[in-house]
Formats: sequence, structure tokens, C-alpha cells
Amino acid sequence: MNVKLVFKVLGHILRIESVFLLLPAMVALVYGESPLPFLVTALLLLCVGQGLCRLKTSPHFFTREGFVAVGLIWFATCLFGALPFWLSGSFPSFVDCVFESASGFTTTGASILTNIEAMPRGVLFWRSFTHWLGGMGVLVLATAVLPSMGIRPHYLTQAETPGPVFSKLVPKQSTTSKILYSIYFGLTVVETVLLKIAGMPWYDAVIHALSSAGTGGFSNRNASVGAYGSVAIDLIITVFILLFSVNFAVYFLLLTRKFRDILASDELRFFLTVVAGSTLLIAWNIRGLYSSFAQALRYAVFQVASIISTTGFATADFTLWPQLSHLILILIMFCGACAGSTGGGMKCSRILILGRSLRREIHRIVHPRSVEVVTLDGKVVEEETIHSALTFVGSYFLVILAGALVISLDNFSFSVSFSAALTCVSNVGPGLELIGPAGNFSIFSPLSKLVMSLCMIVGRLEILPVLVLFSRSTWRKD
Repeated sequence: MNVKLVFKVLGHILRIESVFLLLPAMVALVYGESPLPFLVTALLLLCVGQGLCRLKTSPHFFTREGFVAVGLIWFATCLFGALPFWLSGSFPSFVDCVFESASGFTTTGASILTNIEAMPRGVLFWRSFTHWLGGMGVLVLATAVLPSMGIRPHYLTQAETPGPVFSKLVPKQSTTSKILYSIYFGLTVVETVLLKIAGMPWYDAVIHALSSAGTGGFSNRNASVGAYGSVAIDLIITVFILLFSVNFAVYFLLLTRKFRDILASDELRFFLTVVAGSTLLIAWNIRGLYSSFAQALRYAVFQVASIISTTGFATADFTLWPQLSHLILILIMFCGACAGSTGGGMKCSRILILGRSLRREIHRIVHPRSVEVVTLDGKVVEEETIHSALTFVGSYFLVILAGALVISLDNFSFSVSFSAALTCVSNVGPGLELIGPAGNFSIFSPLSKLVMSLCMIVGRLEILPVLVLFSRSTWRKD
């Protein structure tokens, strides 16, 4: 285990984070607020990062080091990212700051704030900007801007990239990272401009575009997107959170005019089918709550897009909807977005692999001598990938149940405890009842908040990097 090189990589990431803290500092200055919380944190990160970067290391860096580095970096990023919140004096406790920071970087969007509009503009900007940084991945950005770290970036991005299969768009990983961030940045800018045209102030447009891009869901309004009451704004955000929920490799194929490969994507077709089916079912279920089916459809499509993309924006309080709608929303929380997107959840590709593996097992029982393979996008899925996907699904449920067990110590209802664990592991944001779109997570104890913060990181990193980080065998000398 090359511990020194792992910490050297951490040092590079902390230096990058220190630079990005200058943006909320400038926003604070523009609105006449103190930039000190961000500047002090930036200076601290720079000093710590510079010290770690001076470590003398050997070039030994492989899968184990990659997984440990990813887990360690995300914990450190969330912890240091909480310092501006704490130094601003806007949060009741440091545990709340850690919760908000973890929720931001993991793009969960769960919040302990009870009056968002009373918060300083610089703090709200940093809060949404953490979504944007965490959405595509801190280490994907690092491999784009720091190709000379002296290690193979493949081991880092492999551990951080969501989905059952990791693949590069082009042979060189740093070039792949630059392509991904170019698409990511371009879509964010386009959404910002469209939201401004639709009637949002520039500040609000930037906040919501950053949160949409990371599929996070932090808003600068207490009523979230519903505060604007605009069909145009609802439509723009709906379209873009769905765009950010699609595997970014699809956009690369689109740019290279490989349209047949796009049409052959099983995951994309499955994702769009689930969105359309869930929207129609919920719209039919809630039609009696609104003046027309068209209005019910408007709120249904926004909420379905928000939940399946794991963004967490709201235009209506879905906790007041019928139970069928609740169940559908819970199911798509489990499902989540596409692999290789900024969304959370189990990912549509894993659901497909799980379903096709089950079908194969049934076929094997009926026809013992038959030979059948699992395919995805017309290609055979390797048995190792199938095993990994099934292991992940099992681990996913165990983490949710373990989290719900600890959260239940606060003596809230089963719906609250279970949905809190589910929404944190799936990186969605709102849950049911007290933690729905009209509520927040300030009701929980410090222990529950720390457990939920851990659940967010575990869900964002898809379990394995965190398990590897805390495994005793990882740290044993070879």
C-alpha cells in the first residue's frame, strides 16, 4: 500500500478545492458580504495540500491505491467543504455543516436549513457549486487538469465513475476527462441562459443550473423551483435534469455522429420508458387533485424527472399525493439515472443486468442444457460484471437497512426513517412525510446526521471504495 502517494494525490485535490473557493468569495464580495469564510478555508486547504504534495513517493499506484485515494479524497473534500459553512456562522453546529457539505458534494440535496432565503448569497452559491463539482466527479476534474500527477488516472476514475462498467471515450484518460467536462460545462451554460430568458434573475439562474447539472437539487428559494410558478422554468429544468441523467458517452456519440450506437443503447431506452410510464401513472393517479389532467401531467413529469435523476427539486409537495404515487416515486429512487451520468441510484444498467440475469436463470431451470448469455447494447456482458452488479445490488439494500436501523433510534415513523436512509444512499434529497419537499433534515439527532452523511458518500461512490478504505486488509503491508 503506497500510503504516501495516496496522500500526495489528496494534496493535489485539496489545492484544486482551494482555488474553487475563490468563486464564492467573489460572489460574497459582489453582494457586500464577508469573503473571509471562503478565503480562510482556501488558505488552509492550500497549506495542507502543498505540504502533502511535497511527500517523496514511489510510482507504485494500482487498483487498491486508487480505491483508497477516492474514498479518502471524498471524505476530506466533504469535511473541508464544511468549513465555510461553519466559519460563516449560519449553521447551528459543525455536524450540520458536515451534513450540508456531504449533501452538496454527493449531489444529494438534503438540507438542514429551515429558512434558505435568509442565508448569505456567498454561502448559497458555495452550497450549489459543491453540486457542480461533485456531479461529474472531483477526480474526473483532477485527471483533466492534472495529467502530470505521476500516476495512472484510470485507477482513480474507475473507482469514482458510477455504473457497473467503466470505459474511456478515447484512449487517453485525461482527454476523456476534458471531453466530459466540456460537455458538462456547455450544458450548464446553456441552461443558465435559458433560465434567465425564462424570467429568473442571473443569480438564481446560475444556482439552479449548477444544481441541475450535478443533479443535486439545492435551491436558493424555500419553496424550491415551485417558488417561481412558471411553466417555462419547470420545462427547462425538467429537460436538463433528464439530459444530465443520461450517460455522457451518448453525447460523445452524438458529437461523433454515431447515431446507430445511440439508438442501440438499451439503458437509454429503458430510462426513457421508465420516465414516460411513471409520469403517466402518477398523472392519472393525481388527476383529481388538480384542475385539469394537463396540470397534473405538468407536476407529475417534473417530480418524476427530479426523483429518477436524483435531483430533488420540487414544484409540489408530493407527500400529499395518493399512496400509489408515493410507491412509484420510491421505486424510481431505487432505480436512479443512467450509468456514467451525474445522477445517483442503483443505475438503469444494473436494473437491466439484474432483470436479464433473472430471466437467464429461469430459462436455465426450464432448459438445463441451453446456453444463454446476458447482453447489453447488443454486447455480451461478462460474468464478472454480472457478479459485480448483483453484489452491488445486495450491498445497496444492506446499507439502506443499516442506515435506517440507526436513524430509527430517533423514534420517527418507519416511512421517515426508511426514506431518509434510501434518499441519502440514492443521493435523491427529499423523502416522505416530515422530510418531504416541504420539510428538512434538521429534525434528526447529530448521530443520525453523521450516519446519513456517511450514507451519502457511500451511495455516491457506490459502496466499494468506502469498504476498501475501512478494510483492515487494505492497510496491511504486502
